[in-house]
Amino acid sequence: MANPFDAKLLTEVKVLDKACKFYDLSKLNDERVKKLPYTIRVVLETCIRNCDGLRVRECDIEKVLDWKNQQKKVEIPFCPARVLMQDFTGVPAVVDLAAMRDSMKAAGGDPLKVNPLVPVDLVIDHSVQVDFTRTPDALEKNEAKEFERNKERFTFLKWGSKAFNNLTVVPPGNGIVHQVNLEYLARVVFNEEGLLYSDSVVGTDSHTTMINGLGVLGWGVGGIEAEAGMLGQPSTMVLPTVVGYKLTGKLAEGVTATDLVLTIVANLRKHGVVGKFVEFYGEGLSSLSIADRATIANMAPEYGATCGYFPVDEQTLAYLATTGRSDEHIARVREYCKAQGMMNDATKDTGIEYPADEMLELDISTIVPCVSGPKRPHDRIVCAEMKDDFAKCMAPAGFKGFGVPEDKQTASAKLTFEGETYEINHGGVVIAAITSCTNTSNPSVLVAAGLVAKKANELGLTVRPYIKTSLSPGSQVVREYLSAAGLLDELAKQGFAVAGYGCMTCIGNSGELYEGVGPAFKDNGIVMSSVLSGNRNFEARVHPDTAGNYLASPPLVVAYALAGTMNINIQTDIIGVDKNGNNVFLKDIWPTHQEIADVCNKFVTAETFTSVYSKLKEGTKRWTDLDAPTDPVLYPWDPKSTYIHDPPYFKNSADHAKSDIKKAHVLLYLGDSVTTDHISPAGNIAKTSAAAKYLADNGVPQAEYNSYGSRRGNDLVMARGTFANTRLSNKLVSKAGNTGPVTVHIPSGEQMSVFDASAKYQEDGVPLVVIAGKEYGSGSSRDWAAKGPNLLGIKAVIAETYERIHRSNLVGMGIVPLCFKEGESAESLGIAGDETFDIALPEELAPGMDITVTTSKGLTFTAVLRFDTPVEITYYRSGGILHYVLKSMQSS
Repeated sequence: MANPFDAKLLTEVKVLDKACKFYDLSKLNDERVKKLPYTIRVVLETCIRNCDGLRVRECDIEKVLDWKNQQKKVEIPFCPARVLMQDFTGVPAVVDLAAMRDSMKAAGGDPLKVNPLVPVDLVIDHSVQVDFTRTPDALEKNEAKEFERNKERFTFLKWGSKAFNNLTVVPPGNGIVHQVNLEYLARVVFNEEGLLYSDSVVGTDSHTTMINGLGVLGWGVGGIEAEAGMLGQPSTMVLPTVVGYKLTGKLAEGVTATDLVLTIVANLRKHGVVGKFVEFYGEGLSSLSIADRATIANMAPEYGATCGYFPVDEQTLAYLATTGRSDEHIARVREYCKAQGMMNDATKDTGIEYPADEMLELDISTIVPCVSGPKRPHDRIVCAEMKDDFAKCMAPAGFKGFGVPEDKQTASAKLTFEGETYEINHGGVVIAAITSCTNTSNPSVLVAAGLVAKKANELGLTVRPYIKTSLSPGSQVVREYLSAAGLLDELAKQGFAVAGYGCMTCIGNSGELYEGVGPAFKDNGIVMSSVLSGNRNFEARVHPDTAGNYLASPPLVVAYALAGTMNINIQTDIIGVDKNGNNVFLKDIWPTHQEIADVCNKFVTAETFTSVYSKLKEGTKRWTDLDAPTDPVLYPWDPKSTYIHDPPYFKNSADHAKSDIKKAHVLLYLGDSVTTDHISPAGNIAKTSAAAKYLADNGVPQAEYNSYGSRRGNDLVMARGTFANTRLSNKLVSKAGNTGPVTVHIPSGEQMSVFDASAKYQEDGVPLVVIAGKEYGSGSSRDWAAKGPNLLGIKAVIAETYERIHRSNLVGMGIVPLCFKEGESAESLGIAGDETFDIALPEELAPGMDITVTTSKGLTFTAVLRFDTPVEITYYRSGGILHYVLKSMQSS
């Protein structure tokens, strides 16, 4: 059917004398529109523009208009303007698309129907590792190693870029997906054949939220949901509550945007924003650059929100100009946002009515320097209290503890490295990384880091050579302006040479510690620390051996590296001795806001952005030399490949069984805050793992195992890598002090790997469940954290709470997510883990309904079914969201 809103709402607007059209929300003549948060207005326009009576209905528009009364109560469809991917999640997505084409052909259909229907940008940024550092040729060596390890994956993606319409692949070596999105890919306002509308995006990475700093509504979804979105399926979501967060004041001298975001993360975690939008407003926005805002928006997953949004304003337009967008592009954004009522003025009352109990305020002039750690990004520590906090972490275990025995709490040792001997103590820094789009997209903090290094060099301070230092900018623009300012060399002198343009240490691609460093600490029971300008510091993520992992601003990363320890009050303690024997303090090397601004104003220019991004899609010679398959329709699967494998998901097109789950055994009994890193790690493949055994059996030498993230295109590796995190604590075995990918096969009582136990159960036709605590599946949006459990035979997860994206992914793979009732848990119910479970699933399922669970020990309890929308039940009944989409295509 034709869009019923065309006649009433389509309105002309001029952009540099060119006539364009847009759906004018004011012509709804509805007073509710002006009171809607900006984010909900974007959702409203998206629904109106896509209203076709099928995917989006007129009743959906009324639900959004009545947001004040309907929030949290109704579901709505959301049709993003585009999809964003990085290569770790992008490879399995393209693998699935290729497999769907095979299935479509086998069913007698047209495989070319399987094609993205919206623009898809895939940036290769997750593959490069910090193998080499501290030298001028580190970048070249790391990129060479990257291609050596990932040739098959890159060749496959190069084929995909030619085989699928609307798919753009940004070659490796250009930068981090979210920074490239911010600086180049984001439209802010689309122009589709003269029709203007707000840019919006879903991405296969949690930190897609970064783009909200530019006034583009976007968030992370599972790879499974993103694939469906590419193929025309809207994302179905519960109409969210919007938290209004008022900012006043401006940052004090010596404080950075990183300090601000770590404070906001802690505050919003305390308030509780899971499943909510957060919208920032107030006069404080005037003092925050787009880069500052993007830093705050980036860490929405860490504070738990779906997104943290900053509306379009004059700062947005200035940033578009600085990053080299055309005059026409900027005019399009200005004219559309003004006409649509989407242009914000921070000095004026917006008239938006946020829920009274969802309004917060922060005077940003009160922010002080801080870090977060040692194991979670929302555990904020004021720098002046860091030494005391570290001492409190020594004895206890858990998120705020290292579990150091009493007789080891004052341990120290000697480390001999490159002919020099150093004393090492608890908290000693072994990794210091300026990394991650969170901060490397912000010139002010990178320039500040460069100035700290420069001042330290002038005083004769040096970072200890056994500390693995690295600089991994989020785009090549960073290299250009730091180099022009003379700061790239200053950083390199302290060991922060450019190691690569990618996520690197932030996602665990930190490489090995320098030889001899790890044993010197571990053999003496001394806690090792890392400090990084990233967004995640979960246990074993940065490096398996660093128990203390701290998030900090880039200049603080340099400062802590110079001090050589995290067990310090960096604000007042001595961090070194200069060449004249004088004590040096942080204040002696810290730049002023004016010094930073002077460098940024002179060297961060539109010409630099334009020059760098004009060559974005070319790739290096290594990329152009890749010989990709020439068939533009079907991929020629190589059965011997250990990187790319034809997945099994679409081989069986039968509907999902409608029967109950009966006599299911517990595969894993887990606690709180089990992350997607625990469920499906992205880091290196341990030589003793089930995945390593598979690779060895297929002739892959240990030196070429690579990481799980790089092998996500091969289901045979990834199934074996599910729950393979070395720090996984499974209550079925942890009483014996074991951690890692081990469990007990209950019928035999034998302890074995999770994969082997799963294989035994599946051979016997036994369904499996996972028992978990709070925040199950927190962390990165990782589709393999649902695909892997599916392949292990897991039919249901029973947890106290779920992270939003992971719950959606479980549904997308046909796994039933259940929640214990409020106030109940596995422990309170007396679940031991050795019983079997019967889960009664009635034929008529409903979102949020009560489900009866009975165990073989006579316990019966009620759990909440976490299918949150009716369409999720439809997906489940079809065997998963991709099965549903494929069947729809085949039937059409």
